[in-house]
Amino acid sequence: MPRDTTAATATRASDQASPHRGMGFVQFVALIAAMMATNALAIDSMLPALPQISASLGLAGDNERQWVITAYLLGFGVAQIAYGSLADRYGRKPVLLAGLSLYVLFSLACALTTSFEMLLVARALTGVGAAATRVLAVSIVRDCYSGRRMAQVMSLSFIVFLAVPILAPSIGQAIVLVAPWRWIFGVMALFGGAVIAWTALKLPETLHPEDRTPISAKAILSAFRQALTERTAIGYTIAATLVLAGLFGFINSAQQVFVDALGAGEWFTLIFAGIAGGIAVASLVNARIVERLGMRKVSHGALLGFIAFAGIHAIVAHTGHETVWTFALLQGSMMFCFGLVMSNFGAVAMEPLGHIAGAAASIQGFITTIGGALGGFMIGQLFDGTVGPLTLGFFGFGLAGLLVVLVTEKGRLFQTGPGGGAPDMAH
Repeated sequence: MPRDTTAATATRASDQASPHRGMGFVQFVALIAAMMATNALAIDSMLPALPQISASLGLAGDNERQWVITAYLLGFGVAQIAYGSLADRYGRKPVLLAGLSLYVLFSLACALTTSFEMLLVARALTGVGAAATRVLAVSIVRDCYSGRRMAQVMSLSFIVFLAVPILAPSIGQAIVLVAPWRWIFGVMALFGGAVIAWTALKLPETLHPEDRTPISAKAILSAFRQALTERTAIGYTIAATLVLAGLFGFINSAQQVFVDALGAGEWFTLIFAGIAGGIAVASLVNARIVERLGMRKVSHGALLGFIAFAGIHAIVAHTGHETVWTFALLQGSMMFCFGLVMSNFGAVAMEPLGHIAGAAASIQGFITTIGGALGGFMIGQLFDGTVGPLTLGFFGFGLAGLLVVLVTEKGRLFQTGPGGGAPDMAH
């Protein structure tokens, strides 16, 4: 066998044995989690500071402050369209580093803003930078793994990543107790800089040279057409969008819910951490059971549980029996189910599109984030001093997500073989 052929074969074998050369599995999962955590930090650390931001920048209505979250989410969603094609052409690492640099730059701009309008522009552009982490995290994992193994990696990443939404409100609260709210954005910039250094030093390029695709209108439209017309991919993307809308509705109005509706502002960061912890526990459970049960069985059962808990919560709220403890218990239960749903819906949606992972992650991220942000903003703007609109939002969007799954799977749930969509694949 010629020397160059032998070397190429050895290189490919090495790639298969270690899909992220130079990084152990634990460090790889941790870095993926850190990429994802930039987004969670940008959202959840804001929540305790929204009243201070509102007062400092002269906002008239309490619900206006929700734009601080939604402006970021809209920038985050729109930009995902571009990152997939760029990553498929130039590789994962340089595009990721460029996005993280934007994240740091505009986080600093938020810290220096002098008006609410300037803050919203800077927040949207921070979201544009953070969008790279969402697209590239999924694409990098899909470069290295597929099927249930991919779902397991994403679940393990979520466990580490969810330490941020658990801790971020407390971090934001601690900052505003000792410093102006602008320092929250400084902490975001520092975290983004640390992820840049880690990525630059340790992450190898995971996209093989032969898999790079040129940037052309024809190629982009072809990839988008596949992502939008493949039944399983688009169905589970839309279902995930609907479920995510409920979560964004909660995040938008969480601070108001605890202060105005429940009169428990002093418990906000602690109970929010417990609720977010429900998602972390779900990710740990999912990592242990998804290989054995399959993505559909786990996620379909969790979606039914999500709807059931949301329905109970709506009844409790509308009959006047809501307390801070019933809210924490029922919301935490919904978030546990939410964690099982989202980990697996994302993996199922990506499974048929591994050959266009970058473009697929872009279009799926665009749909889920923009749709979820707009749906969540609608729920948040209906806040009337009670938790009623929030609970109905969860229940309604959950039912809509179930309907989409039923249409996608041709009326059958829990299927892993013919008749229930493509089978779950172990890898």
